[in-house]
Amino acid sequence: MTEAQYNHCVEQHADNLYRFVLKNIKDEDKAADIVQDAYEKMWRNKDGVNPEKSKSYLFTTAYHVLIDYVRREKPTKSIENEISEYCTHAQYSDLNELLHQAVEKLPPDQKMVVMLRDYEGYSYEEIEQITGLSQSQVKVYIYRARLFLRKFIGKMEAVI
Repeated sequence: MTEAQYNHCVEQHADNLYRFVLKNIKDEDKAADIVQDAYEKMWRNKDGVNPEKSKSYLFTTAYHVLIDYVRREKPTKSIENEISEYCTHAQYSDLNELLHQAVEKLPPDQKMVVMLRDYEGYSYEEIEQITGLSQSQVKVYIYRARLFLRKFIGKMEAVI
């Protein structure tokens, strides 16, 4: 990858990469740091990066940095506890807000694949390349995440 190809990649994918990271961690400064780390790693390995696969390389790198951050920073809670907690303590009238709250409660791996598939529009094959998960595991995570979202929203509608 040449310097010009690297710069083109940065210009072309910076917004999408930042948006993907920000939707997952909701911290603008940390999202910018993660994106910067991904571009730095790409620059250091630019000689080994195929320009045609630069987008995949970039999202894969950002995904791994993001997962490391999430694992370090967030304690894990049971999904059932999250549903119960929000069903008894919160009142929502906006379905979009409700959906965003539900997505925030997903385990990190499920959240990542749902964001890549449903928000960013990546195919299962692309998600497989980005995350390093098998295609069947990607499908399982998406299924489980959507099941949780349906259950969460269904219980919330009963509260509203």
